[in-house]
Amino acid sequence: MSDTRHKDVSWTLTGMSSDVAKMAVLMDIRDELQNLNRILNCRNFIDMPRVLRQIRANTTRRKRK
Repeated sequence: MSDTRHKDVSWTLTGMSSDVAKMAVLMDIRDELQNLNRILNCRNFIDMPRVLRQIRANTTRRKRK
């Protein structure tokens, strides 16, 4: 099967039509968005705000009585 996606191609439009190049760029963007979605939905990333709040709460100085 030939690679019709032209993934990560250094773009010079001499060898292909602009429609093919546009479609390939959109598919590259889609791949990157899917990768970001996979990363950002991981448990470590989602729990980060809670962990940072916990660190802040544990490291702030207590008020003197």
